[in-house]
Amino acid sequence: MWFFYMVAENAIHPSKWMKTDDAGLYCVPGDFYIDPMQPVATALVTHGHADHARAGHKRVFAHPQTMAIMTTRYGDDMAEVQIPVPYRESVEFDEVITTDSNSASTEQEQRKIKVTFYPAGHILGSSQLLIEYAGYRLVISGDYKRRHDPTCPPFEVVPCDVLITEATFGLPVFAHPPIEKEIQKLLHSLDVFPTRCHLVGTYALGKCQRVILALREAGYTKPIYLHGALLKLCDLYEREGIALGDIIPVSEVEDKALLAGEIVLAPPSALADRWSRSLPHVRAVLASGWMQIRARAKQRNAELPLIISDHCDWPELLQTLTEVNPSEVWVTHGREDALMYQAQKMGFKARALSLVGYDEAAQEE
Repeated sequence: MWFFYMVAENAIHPSKWMKTDDAGLYCVPGDFYIDPMQPVATALVTHGHADHARAGHKRVFAHPQTMAIMTTRYGDDMAEVQIPVPYRESVEFDEVITTDSNSASTEQEQRKIKVTFYPAGHILGSSQLLIEYAGYRLVISGDYKRRHDPTCPPFEVVPCDVLITEATFGLPVFAHPPIEKEIQKLLHSLDVFPTRCHLVGTYALGKCQRVILALREAGYTKPIYLHGALLKLCDLYEREGIALGDIIPVSEVEDKALLAGEIVLAPPSALADRWSRSLPHVRAVLASGWMQIRARAKQRNAELPLIISDHCDWPELLQTLTEVNPSEVWVTHGREDALMYQAQKMGFKARALSLVGYDEAAQEE
C-alpha cells in the first residue's frame, strides 16, 4: 500500500529539528531524546534491550511492556517519572521556543510535538515512534523485524515523510531462512545425537522466548531447561500472558547427567564458560542472525549455528522502504552505506544518521 502526504509550505524539515549529540538522537523543539545512551531529563525508549534502554533518566516514556522490562532489569526506581504509552496512543510535548531560525513558532503561536507509539515487531513492547511537528511526519523505527513472532505484535506500516531505519543486517548477503527451518535443524540434531545436551546460546530478552515458542509451535512439548540469567525475563513474559510451557532452571536439576538429550538455553557467553562444563557431552548451538556468516559461527565455536534474528534481513529492509514509501530515508545502526545506496536506486533521498554510543558489533544479536 502506498501513501502520499503533502508537506505544508511553511513546514520545517526534520533535519532542522532532529539532532544527534553525545547522548544520542535529540528532538530539539520537544526537548527529548530517543533511546539516549546516558541519563537525560526526558527519554523516549523504543524497547528494552540494554543498548537502547538505560536507567537514570528523570522522565521515561515507553510502551507499558518496555517499562516492565526496564523495571525488571534496573529496579522500580530506574527513572524518577515513568509514563507508559500503549500502542497507537499519543503524547504531546510543548514546543520549546528558541531564538534561532529553526523554531517553528513564536511565543504567540506555540505548537505541539505529537508522538505516537506503534508496534515494531522486534521484541515484547518494542515500538516505532511517529513524531509529528512543523508539517512533517517522521518515524523512528527502532529495532524491528517483519517475521512471524508470537511473543509480540507484528510491525505496523506507518506512513511518513522521513523514515529513520536501522540497518543491522543491511547487506544483500543477509537473507535469513524461516525460523521454522532452523528449529527443525535443532530437532533433527536431537534425533541424530540423542545423548548430547544441546546448549543453545540465545540473548535473554526476546530471542530466548521466541526460540522457546518456536519449539512449542514445532511440537516440542518436553521441558526446556534455562540458565539462571534467563529466568527473570521469562517470568515477565509469562506474567504478560505469553505461555512458554514447561521451563525448568538448570540449577534445580541435581544430576546434570539427566540433561543428556535435552535442550538447555543460556546466554551466548555461557557456551564457553565454566558453567557449561557441568553439562553432559555438550553440543554447542548458537541462535543469531550473524550465524549466516560462517566465520562468525566458527569464531564462536558453534557446532550447530541457527540463523535466527530479531532484526530485518536485507529483503525485509527493502520491503519496508517500499511499503512505508517515505520521501527520505535516514539509515542508522549498521550497514549504512549499502542501504543508502539501494534506497537511492529505489528513488528515495537517503542519508546516514550516525548515533554516538551504538556499536552493532557489540550487540548480542
